[in-house]
Amino acid sequence: MTWREELLDQLDFYWDYHLMPRLEGLTDAEYLWEPVPDCWTVRATPDGPPMIDWQWPVPEPPPVTTIAWRLAHIAVQVFGIRASAHFGDGSLSITTAGWPITAEQGLAALREYHDVWRAGVASLDDAALQRPVGAAEGPWADRSMATLILHLNREVMHHGAEICLLRDLYRAEF
Repeated sequence: MTWREELLDQLDFYWDYHLMPRLEGLTDAEYLWEPVPDCWTVRATPDGPPMIDWQWPVPEPPPVTTIAWRLAHIAVQVFGIRASAHFGDGSLSITTAGWPITAEQGLAALREYHDVWRAGVASLDDAALQRPVGAAEGPWADRSMATLILHLNREVMHHGAEICLLRDLYRAEF
């Protein structure tokens, strides 16, 4: 087994046995449910495409987020933008992304960007896993690609667990 295989196995196990089974049957009502006032979500805009609520640095304390926000965050910011930066043309960004406004769109984006990210990681050899990721990753610039992959795997698991909890709370509420 190689390090690449270990990194992919970690993501694949979570994806196949935890996250994706828990997302089956996700409805638009759940996807956009705001359990408290002033949640961050994905919103329709009056004069343009939908947009994710976003601010950098994130306010303290951070806002509560919807399933839509967390799913879009994983799809676009964790997988999509990173895949674009490291394995594509670098054109995907917060402002150029097509933010998914429905559960069906959110799940489609999650699958699409996961597949692109996973294929990119699968293409890396040991030398590529050890190289610094570079300027595209800001504070991670001097860290290895393997470290970034571990970080992104953690992000998927962290936000995925929160999505599952929000689904549990929604089910208990309604």
